[in-house]
Amino acid sequence: MAGAIIENMSTRKLVIVGVTLLLFQAFAFMVGGLIAPSPTTAIHYLATKCVDNIKHRQESKWFMPWGPNQCDKIKNFDEAMAKKIEANNIVFAVHIPMNNKEMSPWFQFMLVILQFDIAFKMYNQIDDGALVTIDVGLAYRDDTLAEWTEMAHSIEQRKLNCNFTTAKTFENEGRYYECDLLPFMEVGSVAHKYYLLNIRLPVNERKKVNVGIGEIKDIRLVGIHQNGGFTKVWFAMKTFLTPSILIIMIWYWRRITLMSRPPVLLEKVILALGISMTFINIPVEWFSVGFNWTWMLLFGDIRQGIFYSMLLSFWIIFCGEHLMDQTERNRFSVYWKQVGPIVFGSFCLFIFDMCERGVQLTNPFYSIWASDVGTELAMAFIIVAGICACLYFLFLCFMVFQVFRNISGKRTSLPAMSKARRLHYEGLIFRFKFLMLVTLTCAAMTVIFFIISQVNEGHWHWGDHTVQVNSAFFTGIYGMWNLYVFAIMFLYAPSHKRYGDDQSSGQCITGDMGANSGEDIQLTTTITHVDGPTEVYKMTGKEAQE
Repeated sequence: MAGAIIENMSTRKLVIVGVTLLLFQAFAFMVGGLIAPSPTTAIHYLATKCVDNIKHRQESKWFMPWGPNQCDKIKNFDEAMAKKIEANNIVFAVHIPMNNKEMSPWFQFMLVILQFDIAFKMYNQIDDGALVTIDVGLAYRDDTLAEWTEMAHSIEQRKLNCNFTTAKTFENEGRYYECDLLPFMEVGSVAHKYYLLNIRLPVNERKKVNVGIGEIKDIRLVGIHQNGGFTKVWFAMKTFLTPSILIIMIWYWRRITLMSRPPVLLEKVILALGISMTFINIPVEWFSVGFNWTWMLLFGDIRQGIFYSMLLSFWIIFCGEHLMDQTERNRFSVYWKQVGPIVFGSFCLFIFDMCERGVQLTNPFYSIWASDVGTELAMAFIIVAGICACLYFLFLCFMVFQVFRNISGKRTSLPAMSKARRLHYEGLIFRFKFLMLVTLTCAAMTVIFFIISQVNEGHWHWGDHTVQVNSAFFTGIYGMWNLYVFAIMFLYAPSHKRYGDDQSSGQCITGDMGANSGEDIQLTTTITHVDGPTEVYKMTGKEAQE
């Protein structure tokens, strides 16, 4: 039996491979920490108050806050009252980006957060559970002299959550409420140079529309987009890693198919892991630079969800195949209790994503966080997802502990072997345990990355837009996944060397042929009748059966 590379490669070569992978891992962190800028940038905008003097308009008119065709502006609502301008004729205009700037497809997405500046008035306070009705339109153009083209229009409602920290007296009139930031808009691509938002707050006292919302003084927006420099670094990593994983995957499976026996479950799952890694690596994002593909965010989430499912399932099967006896192992059906919840959780992630980003493909102003029920569901989902991720890691640690105990039971037969063979199997066990510890480390980092990603995305909606994850964490974790998958496929590929051949040429087995043949017979009757990729795989199967 040839065995796997992890068993037959010399210690010196394995150390070289390990150090090389470690250097690449350090380089992945350094790329994010030293080369790439922060993943996202937050820019603050103050809406300009424009006056719509046209009544019974037949077509939509876009109000520009500045430039040659700028609108008629007012400074504040006191001026509007003095000029007898009604609230329904006031349009809040925001141009994205700032003057003399341009947006770029390299920004990938655009998230906008809304905040109201509301002054306290004794006779115009904010009612409990007050809802603001917003009539908003989004337009774009790619030339400063071109006409604006409508991109989206919607009438949305947002619930105000404001606190007045001082006493509600006449002396404190004019002070501002402390209001939470509100989710406002998310666009999955930034294909145009200039964007324009026109926001109206229609008032209808008979229908109780925008009544009891206090005295709104200003509207502020926070625009969040991905940094172009980070995008270029991210695309470059994907472009480099895609052929690397694809080549090692083809090489791995070719070696598997050259064997006389059919592939076992573990080898098939390793191939599936390589395919899922390749799927998430393929840099289709390059097309988003030249095409207005608003579904790229949703597609990216789906790809990452598939990879998460495959990676978590692989770790379960990887440990389980070293715990089962030969009658139970090599059957995918025995893992339905462990893999089933992973698939179900991934499906729930997909449904949750479709409920927000799926709807945003047609209405970028929709947000599941806009309602009380949606906010509670989203919060509960993030909390439950974090708890499940932690429980999964603890369960994986328990499985690794069982594998180690299973191997320890087999080590009791090692003293009966010759020194050379005992050292050989002790070396195999050490290599396998080291790989399992690396697996646990990778799993821990993945769980931390998943939780931080969910919390970070949630903070954008909760209002704390300053929360950022360093670029080094993104590039480092992404590099870690690729290096781990590369290492698994490389180390578990069938080796062209045979341990027996190496023994016969070495100085350790010289003489006492009778003893060696006896050990070989013992080894054959207890281990080698079990098909598998590695000797440790066979040993653990035999130990579980005993």
